Amino acid sequence: MEPTARRAARVVLVDARDRVLLFLGGDPAEPGQPYWFTPGGGLDPGETPAEGAARELLEETGLRISPAGLGEPVHSEIACFSYAGVQYRQEQEFFLVRVPAWEVDMSGIDEAEVVDLVGHRWWTVPELLRTEELYFPRDLVELLKRLGIPAC
Repeated sequence: MEPTARRAARVVLVDARDRVLLFLGGDPAEPGQPYWFTPGGGLDPGETPAEGAARELLEETGLRISPAGLGEPVHSEIACFSYAGVQYRQEQEFFLVRVPAWEVDMSGIDEAEVVDLVGHRWWTVPELLRTEELYFPRDLVELLKRLGIPAC
């Protein structure tokens, strides 16, 4: 069976202390296997990646940025994964947003996400290098280094 095609937009949200925001969640079909991931998600019909990234950022963190304020994507990839028993092939673009600091407000997430998003944390590159926890994208450290986020 062919995987379900999906487009998504994600945000690499970095604060003034060079920490990246990641959410903790998991696949309801595989309880007990949590992973960390950047804010973002699937695009609505007719939505551009910048519009989707801005919408998801607002819903998941409370941070309002205009689609134009996101600039151009800094990374793109194809992610193949299973979620809730469905196989996906997701084309996704990542946007970099730098903030002095941000207090995450998850009150805008929908009911389905309430179950899946169990927490969040700001990570430094050294912490990502040391952790044995799973995070996505898998090349996040390399992406952060390319974006000028220091490794120490």
